[in-house]
Amino acid sequence: MSFNTYIPLFVVLSSFLPALIIFRLSEKQHTLRTLLNLSGIFITLVLVIWMFVGVYYGEHYEIHFALIQNLDISLRAGPFALFFTGLSSVLWFITTVYAIGYLEGSAHSSRFFGFFNLCITATIGIALSGNLITFLLFYEILTLSAYPLIIHRGTEESRLAGSRYLLYTLIGGTLLLLGTVWLYTLTGTLEFTPKGFVQTILQEHSSALVAIFILLIAGFGVKAALFPLHGWLPQAMVAPAPVSALLHAVAVVKAGAFGIVRVVYEVYGLETAAFLGLTTPLAIIASITIIYGSLRALFQDNLKRRLAFSTISQVSYIILGIAIVGPIATTGGIIHLVHQGVMKITLFFGAGNFAETLGVHQVSQMNGIAKRMPWTMVSFTIGALGMIGIPPIAGFITKWYLGLGALESGQGWVIAVLAASSLLNAGYFLPILYRAWFLAPPKSWPDEHNFSKGETKLSLLWPPLITAFFALSFGLFAASPWSPLAWVHLITQREFF
Repeated sequence: MSFNTYIPLFVVLSSFLPALIIFRLSEKQHTLRTLLNLSGIFITLVLVIWMFVGVYYGEHYEIHFALIQNLDISLRAGPFALFFTGLSSVLWFITTVYAIGYLEGSAHSSRFFGFFNLCITATIGIALSGNLITFLLFYEILTLSAYPLIIHRGTEESRLAGSRYLLYTLIGGTLLLLGTVWLYTLTGTLEFTPKGFVQTILQEHSSALVAIFILLIAGFGVKAALFPLHGWLPQAMVAPAPVSALLHAVAVVKAGAFGIVRVVYEVYGLETAAFLGLTTPLAIIASITIIYGSLRALFQDNLKRRLAFSTISQVSYIILGIAIVGPIATTGGIIHLVHQGVMKITLFFGAGNFAETLGVHQVSQMNGIAKRMPWTMVSFTIGALGMIGIPPIAGFITKWYLGLGALESGQGWVIAVLAASSLLNAGYFLPILYRAWFLAPPKSWPDEHNFSKGETKLSLLWPPLITAFFALSFGLFAASPWSPLAWVHLITQREFF
């Protein structure tokens, strides 16, 4: 085997091995723990960039390990797999820097960063999975490794949130396992294929394929927070801000949406899913989730809960895009994997900064906060305006492609959903921006900490500024040959259409 064969495995191990070592470190070994975190990230980024260049020029990266007869653990780096791997790797790096500053001096840091790295291992394993059984294995590793992060604070509220998270996700995992086993008994394969692999049994087992699709979408829909499977997500916001960022922008929620994309395109194939009448119901469920999440966000005073309901809404743009049959809508859905990630992580970084620096957790406490923390609020504002869909921020590009795709496919009702969603987004984000920029600040903040070198710790300030820059530049330079949008065009041309 060549070196290229092993690169997907090395990428998975580059976060897994540091996790094993970090678990063994004492709390006082801060420098070594930081070095292990950053060295793992550096190796991952180098290998991922190597694969991006190779895949662009036609290289093949794939490795198999026999599990049972005719069923392998498979890691494969195609254009779509690398797209999610790249997102996970870059945002992992930024979130790790943020988490190091956020948790400085707190208890159980080795436990936190050990499980943090395991989450990333599972997410990258999900991204690089070459078949459904490998996806399922890493998907359940992600379920279990995220639980200790949700309950990290050890409060009664966090334990209740963790229990609810486990209840939802383990039920979802059971449905996913049932669908996977049933599918294997009918097809004899679980290998992801660009146009799906179920066509050979379409005529003979169409009813079974519909039932299996429902099981798989429900299983992935729990983590993707599809209505009515979303109940765990707002409660999980009791976790520390880096965990919230990880859940919403990099790992758990995004893994569910990524799984739904793979089911529609690489298990069933878009044409088969449409022939079975599955895409329109999926688009309707996604649309209901978009509106529901936005309506619930309107009435949340807790900032992180408002952002959580916003995530429920925004992630369903991805699902809506892939359920509208056509290359333009597919482009809009897939690009939102990155666009939503950089915008939402910016917002959660901002929320974490407000909480850690000023003790501000509620929207009603944010009057004049921009005067005290201007740079954090600038980044938060870019993320919020992008979520609304204001050009030229990345969120506008998503909605533009979804709207064009809906018209291309003759599904004009989607335009009404996008318009209503944008109005609701404005309804729950603009009041925050008005309070922060235009109202007078209070005489004192709930729990203020002053820093001699700036408005907050530099390790907390730079991450949201960087991700806000990404959100702005991905919109401004969407037409660039090096933009995420350009890579999505490559995905649609080489793999899906």
